[in-house]
Amino acid sequence: MRVVKTNGNQEWRRKKKRAQGTPLELFLKIGLDERTARNTIANNKVTNNLTAVIHEAGVTEGCNRTIGNLLYTVATKYPANAVIHRPTLLGYIVSTKIKTPAQLEAAFSFLSSTASESFELNEFEEACGVGVDVSEEDIEQAVNEVFKQNKGSILELRYRINVGDLFGHVRKRLPWADPRIVKKLIDAKLYELLGERTAADNEKPSKQKKEKPAKVEDKKVADENPVQPAEDLNPFLIFPNPEENFKVHTEVFFSNRPVLRCCNTKEVLDKHLKRTSGKVYTRFPPEPNGYLHIGHAKAMFVSFGLAKERGGCCYLRYDDTNPEAEKKEYIDHIEEIVEWMGWKPFKITYTSDYFQELYELAVELIRRGHAYVDHQTPEEIKEYREKKMDSPWRDRPISESLELFEEMRRGMIEEGKATLRMKQDMQSDNGNMYDLIAYRIKFTPHPHSGDKWCIYPSYDYAHCIVDSLEDITHSLCTLEFETRRASYYWLLDVLDLYQPYVWEYSRLNVTNTVMSKRKLNFLVTNKHVDGWDDPRLMTLAGLKRRGVTSTAINAFVRGIGITRSDCSTIRLERLEYHIREELNRTAPRTMVVMQPLKVVISNLDSGLVMDLDAKKWPDASTEDSSAFYKVPFSRVVYIEQSDFRMKDSKDYYGLAPGKSVLLRYAFPIKCTEVVLADDNKSIVEIRAEYDPSKKTKPKGVIHWVAEPSREVDPLSIEVRLFDKLFNSENPAELEDWLADVNPQSRVVISGAYAVPSLRDAAAGDRFQFERLGYFVVDKDSTPERLVFNRTVTLRDNYSKSGK
Repeated sequence: MRVVKTNGNQEWRRKKKRAQGTPLELFLKIGLDERTARNTIANNKVTNNLTAVIHEAGVTEGCNRTIGNLLYTVATKYPANAVIHRPTLLGYIVSTKIKTPAQLEAAFSFLSSTASESFELNEFEEACGVGVDVSEEDIEQAVNEVFKQNKGSILELRYRINVGDLFGHVRKRLPWADPRIVKKLIDAKLYELLGERTAADNEKPSKQKKEKPAKVEDKKVADENPVQPAEDLNPFLIFPNPEENFKVHTEVFFSNRPVLRCCNTKEVLDKHLKRTSGKVYTRFPPEPNGYLHIGHAKAMFVSFGLAKERGGCCYLRYDDTNPEAEKKEYIDHIEEIVEWMGWKPFKITYTSDYFQELYELAVELIRRGHAYVDHQTPEEIKEYREKKMDSPWRDRPISESLELFEEMRRGMIEEGKATLRMKQDMQSDNGNMYDLIAYRIKFTPHPHSGDKWCIYPSYDYAHCIVDSLEDITHSLCTLEFETRRASYYWLLDVLDLYQPYVWEYSRLNVTNTVMSKRKLNFLVTNKHVDGWDDPRLMTLAGLKRRGVTSTAINAFVRGIGITRSDCSTIRLERLEYHIREELNRTAPRTMVVMQPLKVVISNLDSGLVMDLDAKKWPDASTEDSSAFYKVPFSRVVYIEQSDFRMKDSKDYYGLAPGKSVLLRYAFPIKCTEVVLADDNKSIVEIRAEYDPSKKTKPKGVIHWVAEPSREVDPLSIEVRLFDKLFNSENPAELEDWLADVNPQSRVVISGAYAVPSLRDAAAGDRFQFERLGYFVVDKDSTPERLVFNRTVTLRDNYSKSGK
């Protein structure tokens, strides 16, 4: 039996016109929950796809939730190069011959490799497990075999075992097994083997204690290789190879012409492959109108990372089409940050490098009848677009537009009196096809090209053309640009230019911060923060100043993955988890007291100072002298005020009257007397005795700093404690987002004491202050006074919550 190629697009459109109800009602009928349905409607492309799929499947009156979820997956993930076979797949879903996500993924893989060619149905059914019935007994047998093979690891790790790995082993044996039954049997088997969970099972394993401390050389290697994966998954496998760019992967629908199926002809692709030697070419195209933030770290990882993984090239291209917003400061910053993040551009280019070519192509666009000079004001353009009305100048003669465009170029028309607009499709369902502006007049010198031009191309006009001119193979951007695909390919098509492969991914949103450059610029300009590199901001300069490493940022981004899920916000704690993982390996330990409380050790001679060994690394070998530093121990030491109480309790392990604690790396001390101020409340100092024999074994261990010599204060430093900049998880959604700024986001402690070994610390040096957190030396430091920024606390909420 052989499938015959057919095109069902016209048929489902006729059905769609006859269908009653809104898209929301239609989506709810197939079992989508209301939140998913509403989020879907916010995305025009997915809405159109899902509506088409529902009509093709013949379930406009509804279906069960299982089928509905599979239809949703088809709408979002179906391979575009095999759209001709989609009705066949939908028939298998509606008849429940394909009923699991695993079967559907197998179908996508089969159809993607088949493309528009015919295929044998029996081959398709075999590839998708159609008709394969996996009983619960079969699954139970496979689970037992997996547990038998992994029994040693399961008994050792108990409930810390990676259940996903066990699941994967079962699925390898039975790819078409019901995942719910697999999960149920694995959980039951774990309980049978291990019994009830214990308190130890819920504790986080501390792998770092088994590792040797990182050496300087190891740290350097880590910085040079920022994207070494912690897992075996390769996030770049989703992208096709350059030689596959003859396949249709995008369809653009018009109101006045046939569907555009975006792909290159064999002749165009062969010329492109000859120019690039078949390599992957990507680009990272920031606009130099502000500092880069952590969202750009993901963009760098995707574009630079794909090129690196495939042995290709990635441009750093400045999107400098707006001379009024761009500054040399931003250009220099971007280049510096890209290097700091561990990426090396193939070439550094500017959109302005192509101004001449862009101008010549604009002239050609007019000649071909696809652009016109317009005299509408911005307000009129907006009004006409809303009403889907043509501009009064849309059909002016080509010769007239050519003449006017030349006058625009020569500066003969006032700013704001004319624009060049692309003649696209004012009746399209996509607002990004409403005759977008290609050129506008600006009598502003350009930071890169000087005063040569007084007309400047728009992003919508320049971006796709420069992608083509630079032979970009994969034009990668975030999902908000998805609706611009139509304009992107329309322009390349009418100019007969090479067409890159476009792919959008979800942007990176992090809780308790704002990411828009407009809001960031407002915070900086109005001095709500101390510049673009304020450590409270999610700018990469701010994170760097806060002491976050590029390695940790790249690990965080890689862990998120490259997906098209556009409704997720990543918790800040997840980033902090990766920061701690990195700094725990690379930041040496030291001791600092934030809020000093004086302790006088009465049984120690006033002139005696002992130099004791303290560990930079918790598991340092006693034979490695470089893993230790010296701390003075003298008659006067300082502890944290929070480590002393007047009233003791069972759950308190600090110092109290008559109680002992161990001074870390030193001796046990016992509080013998408390000296109060005149108010009989404020504590002036504590008097204590130490146990030189160390026979006392107190439960509590606290950090401390001593006078380096008699009546000489310890090293005084300033410590800045940074916390979340905003109280709400998503301040951007608030009407008065500035009112949500956390007043405790920056707390300065000016009277902290540190051990003498920190005196020579330099800006950028990172440390773990024992029991307090991870800190970095700030650029505001002077030889007379060091300033430390807290990078992150020691507490790890992310691993406990599992979010």
